Amino acid sequence: MSDYILETENLGLRYGAFAALGSVDLKIRRGSIHTVIGPNGAGKTTLFHCLTGERRPSSGRIRFAGRDLTRQPPHKRVASGMSRSFQITSLFQNLSVRENLRLAAQGRDGLGALAFWYSDTHRQEHVRKADEVLERIKLTAQANTSAGDLSHGQQRVLEVGMALCSDPEMLLLDEPTSGMGVDDIPVMTRLISELGKDLTVMLIEHNMRLVMSISDRITVMHQGNILIEGDPDQVRGDERVKKAYLGESGS
Repeated sequence: MSDYILETENLGLRYGAFAALGSVDLKIRRGSIHTVIGPNGAGKTTLFHCLTGERRPSSGRIRFAGRDLTRQPPHKRVASGMSRSFQITSLFQNLSVRENLRLAAQGRDGLGALAFWYSDTHRQEHVRKADEVLERIKLTAQANTSAGDLSHGQQRVLEVGMALCSDPEMLLLDEPTSGMGVDDIPVMTRLISELGKDLTVMLIEHNMRLVMSISDRITVMHQGNILIEGDPDQVRGDERVKKAYLGESGS
C-alpha cells in the first residue's frame, strides 16, 4: 500500500487559452492534515473541484487509494472513500440536526436510499450513524434543534458531520471556517485536529493561524501551479510566501 492516499500527475484544467490549473503534481500522505493555501485566483478551488469530480480536468491523472478516479463522477468518489464539505453551508434548514445527519447517512446507499421497502432495522443503522457522528462533533445537546436555528459556527460543524456520515477515508474541507466568528474558530480547529487522528484531511483555508497550527503539510498555490510545498516551518520561512501571502513578518 502506498504511503499516499491521493496523487495527481500533471493535473491541468484549461478554459480556452486560460489555464485555471497548469500542471499540478500533488501527493497527500495517508493520515495527514494537508492544507492548500494561496490568494484568490491561485487555483485552490479549481484543484479542489477536480479532485472531487465537480470539474473534469483537461489533462493529467488523479489516483485515490490506488485507483484512477480521473473520469469518475462525484458519487463514485464518495463510494471510493472520499467525502467533502462545501464553502457555502448547504443544510436542510428546517430539519433537526439529527435528521440532517440521518439523511446524510442514508445517502451512503446511493439510489437505494429511495427504496421504500427498507426494513426498520436498516433505517435504524442510519440513526445509529447519525448519533455516532453527533457525539463525535459534539452537537448531541442540539440533536433536536432545527439546523437553521444553530449558530453559523455550529452549522459549519454540522456540515463536516454530514460529510463524516459516509465513513470516508479522506475528508476534503473547503474553507471550513468561512464566515465564522472569532469564538467559533477554535471549535473547528479542535474538530479538524481530532479528525486528523483517524482520517486523512485535506482543506483549503485562509486562516493562517489555523493552518500553521494543525497542518502536517502545506501546499501554496500561485497562478494555477504549486509555488512551494512543505511543513509549516518551511512555508512560514519561505520569502516568497511571506511576501505574497503572510506579510513581511510571516505572522
